Amino acid sequence: MPENKSVPQVISELWLLTKDYARQETVEPLKGVGKYLAYGFAGVVLGSFGVILLLLSMLRALQTETGSTFTGNWSWAPYVLVLLAAGILTAAAASRIGKRN
Repeated sequence: MPENKSVPQVISELWLLTKDYARQETVEPLKGVGKYLAYGFAGVVLGSFGVILLLLSMLRALQTETGSTFTGNWSWAPYVLVLLAAGILTAAAASRIGKRN
């Protein structure tokens, strides 16, 4: 036989149940996602820093290790080549957004 409860008691229990359910389904999963996002952000920062250093080393190598190829009127060419390499890397990364595997 169902027990008879007063309306304020039913409302109080319903509010408590709703609050606990919302906490269980939103707050607790977000706590777990926080660590995942922190590692992802750290990876993005460190990876970006590494790519920037590689692009700078490519620029320096083109300027110093190619002899007189990029001197005089061609002194701008290493910058364009590095910019082109950066564009290719950016396009390759952008093409992977949203893809699985």
